[in-house]
This record gives sequence, structure tokens and C-alpha cells, in this order.
Amino acid sequence: MVSSPAGPELDHLMKLLARLPGLGPRSAKRVALHLLRKREALMEPLAEAISAAAQHVQACDICGNWDSRNPCGICEDEARDTGVICVVQDVADVWALERSGAHHGRYHVLGGVISPLDGVGPDDLNIASLAQRASAGGVTEIILATAATVDGQTTAGYIAERLEGIDVKVTRLSHGVPMGGELDYLDEGTLAAALRSRQIF
Repeated sequence: MVSSPAGPELDHLMKLLARLPGLGPRSAKRVALHLLRKREALMEPLAEAISAAAQHVQACDICGNWDSRNPCGICEDEARDTGVICVVQDVADVWALERSGAHHGRYHVLGGVISPLDGVGPDDLNIASLAQRASAGGVTEIILATAATVDGQTTAGYIAERLEGIDVKVTRLSHGVPMGGELDYLDEGTLAAALRSRQIF
């Protein structure tokens, strides 16, 4: 067996980098070599940033968003509408909605979707805490913003059933034709969803 030309430290670094999403062994090698070439400008600041994030960033006890504060900045923002909670699968969805500037309420991060094939059930997600928030009073609307996939739809349906009996309006994000989209390039499922979600013009 041919031994690695890199030392054990560099070999370990490349193996860890290869475990990141979108990086394979070759990409990890290129990243590691680039970091070494930019040791002072990039590698050392990156190591410090990773260490600081590992020590200080945590999940918000209220919504599940990642922040160095707990509760997070969104939950502590008094200017936001506390009566509207947008339910998302992951923290990345929170950031995407924040970039849009369209949601001015609060969030609830599920931590995934119900997926029997992956062994993920309702008890593995932050659904019970959502029901507690909805029943605590002051919440008027729950927006289900899970993905338009089979698992996402299943999760949304389960949450809607779980919230039955609680005095709160449950809504779902519309799905359909994207801005600038042409019908000829859309799949049948997207077109069907667009027709079902049609509005008065």
C-alpha cells in the first residue's frame, strides 16, 4: 500500500475537508493546499473563526436558529410580529427568507422533515415545541414553509393535523410558476401546483 505523501496532520485535514458538502477527496486536497499557501491571510483566520463559532454559536432555545445569542437576535427583535411563526426545515431556510425581506414575524426550525426511508419520524423533529408555542397564546398564524417535496408535504400535513384544535390559522406557502419562468420549461407537478394556487388578477 502506497503511503500518503502528506504528513499525518495534512492528511487528517484533507480527510475532514472531504466530509464537507460538495467536496470530494480531490477538491479537499485543492482546498487544503490553497489554505497552506495562504496561511496568514486565510488559514489562520479561518481556524480562529471556526474555533469561535464552535465555542459561541448555539441553537436558539425558542426557534432553533443558530446564533451566538440565546434567544437569538430574531426572537429578541421587538419590531417583529410575534403572532406569526414561519415553520422551516433548516436554518438555511431562515436565512433565505431573511434575504427576501418578505417575512417580518418569527421562525421555528424543524431540523429536517419526516422521512420514513431515512428513519426520521415526527419525534425526531422540533414539532412538539411548535405545538407548545402555538398553544401558549399570542400566536395568530403558522406559516408552513417546508419544501415542495413528498417529505416536505408529508411534514406540513402532519403539523397541520397536530395543530388542529388550537386557535391558530395554518397557512402554506404557494407553489407554482417562478418569476420569469416560462410554462414550456416547467414540470407537470409545478404547473399543477400553480393552477391550484391561482389568484384573482
